[in-house]
Amino acid sequence: MADKPKSRRTAAARPARKPFARWAKVFLSELAATSNISAAARKAGITTATAYDQRRHDAEFNRAWQRALCEGYDHLEMELLRRLRDGEIKPAAGAKKGTRTFDNATALRLLAAHREAAARQRAIHSNQDSEAIIQSINAKLEVMRQRRLAAAATPQAGPDADVEP
Repeated sequence: MADKPKSRRTAAARPARKPFARWAKVFLSELAATSNISAAARKAGITTATAYDQRRHDAEFNRAWQRALCEGYDHLEMELLRRLRDGEIKPAAGAKKGTRTFDNATALRLLAAHREAAARQRAIHSNQDSEAIIQSINAKLEVMRQRRLAAAATPQAGPDADVEP
């Protein structure tokens, strides 16, 4: 019996997936801007399930996702600081002028939701930076050792070199 070709119905039932490279950049950019996975998926034109599947199966995408959330956390932190300093002007009922309010409950909830993940990501990044610093220090120490060895190997004139006996 010959293999039957797949029916059109099976292929049509499955929605076509957008190529990863097309949506990933948009998704990660929106995730960094909003810290909202659903909003990022909508902007990228994918489902949240697609994003979570990609994150689960692609370690590099998972790392990029974490960096985007960390950047989003930084944006939230800056927005919270702006609100704490400036407040928001909202119109009071029946008043001609608005009053400055300082409603930070939503921002604080968002910060709390992302704090642990961002702290983990910063720790990973900090650890990578410390390794680079140690390598740089070791390289500078090696250059200093080489200079010292070279200086010890070449005869130098002492303080009496200019004076004849």
